[in-house]
Amino acid sequence: MIPRRKHNASSGSLPPPDDKHASNDYILSDSTKEGWRAIIKRRLNRKTLHKRIPVTSWLPKYNTEKAIGDLIAGITVGLTVIPQSLAYSNIAGLPPQYGLYGSFLGCFIYILLGGCRAVPAGPTAIASLLTWQVAGGVIEKAILLNFLTGLIELLMGVLGLGFLINFVSGPVSSGFTSAVALMIATSQVKDLFAITVTGTTFLQQWISVFKNIHNASLWDPILGFCCIALLLSMRKIGMLKLGEKSADGPSTRHKVLTKCMWLLGTCRNAIVVILTGVLGYWFVTTKGSSPVRLMGAIPSGVPVPTVPPFTYVRADNTTADFVDMVSELGSGLLVIPLIVLLEDIAICKAFSGGKTIDATQEMIALGLMNLGNSFMRAYPGGGSLARSVVSNGSGVKTTFNGLYTGLMVILALQFFTQYFEFIPKAALAAVIISAILFMVEYDVIKPMWRAKKLDLIPGLTTFVLCLALPIEMGILTGVVVNIVFILYHAARPKFSVEMLKTEQGVEYLMITPDRCLMFPSVDYVRRLVTKCATSNSVPVVIECTHIYSADYTAAKSIEQLTADFHARHQPLYFYNVKPSVCSIFEAVAKPEHFVVFYEDEELDRLFAADNRIAPQKPPPLSA
Repeated sequence: MIPRRKHNASSGSLPPPDDKHASNDYILSDSTKEGWRAIIKRRLNRKTLHKRIPVTSWLPKYNTEKAIGDLIAGITVGLTVIPQSLAYSNIAGLPPQYGLYGSFLGCFIYILLGGCRAVPAGPTAIASLLTWQVAGGVIEKAILLNFLTGLIELLMGVLGLGFLINFVSGPVSSGFTSAVALMIATSQVKDLFAITVTGTTFLQQWISVFKNIHNASLWDPILGFCCIALLLSMRKIGMLKLGEKSADGPSTRHKVLTKCMWLLGTCRNAIVVILTGVLGYWFVTTKGSSPVRLMGAIPSGVPVPTVPPFTYVRADNTTADFVDMVSELGSGLLVIPLIVLLEDIAICKAFSGGKTIDATQEMIALGLMNLGNSFMRAYPGGGSLARSVVSNGSGVKTTFNGLYTGLMVILALQFFTQYFEFIPKAALAAVIISAILFMVEYDVIKPMWRAKKLDLIPGLTTFVLCLALPIEMGILTGVVVNIVFILYHAARPKFSVEMLKTEQGVEYLMITPDRCLMFPSVDYVRRLVTKCATSNSVPVVIECTHIYSADYTAAKSIEQLTADFHARHQPLYFYNVKPSVCSIFEAVAKPEHFVVFYEDEELDRLFAADNRIAPQKPPPLSA
């Protein structure tokens, strides 16, 4: 005796077919009766104001404690962002002052519109590398790229296109980030060894490195590797916590020393840059020249706001107009906004303290930030993980900390750029390499292998292609590979097939697909159902509880399937079809072929009324 599975109406069954269109009624609202004034009044309320201009929600509650926390965090981040910006502009292939140009106005804009207190806006390593690959070191193209990036980010926020970020999965993001880390480290080899390196991809640059390594300087790599060792040591010192293992906990002396060591580790970039800058200044003033390459003269002063350039003169003295510049920027116009948003939202989630992140608001904030920075002649930027860690560890309270960071950058541009020219290039390369080493996400391989080995394929594909091809092509290919995996999974739904009996003893085949029927999967579903049905001459019931959506192609396939069953005189019924799905199927399939039921008792009545089913013999009476 084969046990019969009960289909409880309370566990997924829907109302009878009479009410099948009622479930869609809630989607429609009687908005036509509302006047435009009522709609505006309903949308422009205090809640919307707090949501779209977050500063209005926390500013009335601002106090002295929060002000002190923001002051300390802003100054600490300022000591980090100045040397980082000088180094990141080198990654972007631009003069060093352009990194500082993008490090102050964005901080001010993010105070008003930003939703995460620990996101100091400014140049990032990933955005700098992408800018170099897309703009090729042309200042005008980099500035226009920033303008268009901000415009695209703003439009994405206004149109609610944040879902595009979801197409960059975790494995693809890890592969991309790791490849970018190696690319950034490779881009600094030329300054570490004081050699000329050509090429745009990882392989091309390393081939060039090995060809020119015999021209390497002696003192530049010595200074660079010493700086790397010092930076890594200071980072380790900053992570030490004294007195944790003592029975009474850390004493006041231990707490003070721990805080001093943390400050030493946090400000390590600024310390190394200042020390090597003093060394370079000493060499120039006492010896007349430096044995290591220095940054050179940097223009002082805050840039005057100007309209982004829409034309530029090429190396061959031809003029490129706006259309030519957009064409030369290519796919970078789509890739850079997505990557900047992806990096920023990931940082917001990491430092949100459990609060919900409004991705739309972050898009609007970053869009306006990059638009404003483009008028300051800056290249694209966003939230930086390294600076966020520093800000969060410094006790940041609100986004107001960006005021102090921005003011420090303005002071540096106005009064200290004359001293930046003595900073060795090898020291800045060391700052980048020592920070970028920890961006290689090798630790995700083991859990990914344990969880789902197939996830390694898009991750490794993205990693390899980003190293072999231009970065934007690598990430786009990785996303395409990931989408192919998703489509293949959608095109191959799983089925459960059971042979059951009704209460009247009629055997039937129950086939249950586990997901919706859309055009990629309909042919596969039809073949599988037909294969299972032809091997058994019993009636077939397709349980549609998990089919929550369908399209015209699926409806056409169902129509063909029901016609096939009708032609070979084999009953086919559909159980528990969702109202919205049922209306799609009924619009195409013939009514006499497409039979739907919602209750167990209906199945016995359908079998009894179907002359294609042989009557069942009653069980023999026991003596």
